[in-house]
Amino acid sequence: MSEEKVRTEEFRVTGEGLLAKVKELVHQGNIRHIAIKNEKGRVLIDIPLTLGVVGAVLAPQLAAIGAIAALVTDCTIVVETVNE
Repeated sequence: MSEEKVRTEEFRVTGEGLLAKVKELVHQGNIRHIAIKNEKGRVLIDIPLTLGVVGAVLAPQLAAIGAIAALVTDCTIVVETVNE
């Protein structure tokens, strides 16, 4: 029986780099959860991901992230990864 190890990382980005960084993180493939917080620490969007979520399924969330990127100057991406 394998035991999952969950690790949390935070990345500080500007609004301009937000969408590109989220796409990069999702492309890595071992992401379980992504939350985007504004500069005050308030969660703006919370996206649970499962293995195999790509393409059209993720498109609405990426559109929402693009809209958030236009509104914020600095934000934090909180990423929960799983290592087996």
